[in-house]
Amino acid sequence: MQAILLTTSFLLATASVAGAGPWRADQGNTRGWDLMSPEERIAHQARVRGFTDYQACLAYRTEHHQLMQQRAAARGLTLPESGRNFCDRLKPQSDQP
Repeated sequence: MQAILLTTSFLLATASVAGAGPWRADQGNTRGWDLMSPEERIAHQARVRGFTDYQACLAYRTEHHQLMQQRAAARGLTLPESGRNFCDRLKPQSDQP
């Protein structure tokens, strides 16, 4: 029992230190969050998590940003500049700084 508790504690500590865990879309990291339905948000998050190819991810990201820009313009809104590129995790190791 004690070994299980120690192992669990170690795994939780390691996960929190390493920032492990799946990427989660939210208002702070998803361009056009407020312009998406709850179903679209879930689908977007699942799609982003599912990418294994950097170029395919970039193509989707560009398409998503264009769609959100169109929705914002139709409502007279301005989207903030995009922040972190969620596709960067897929860059080949030789391309990363």
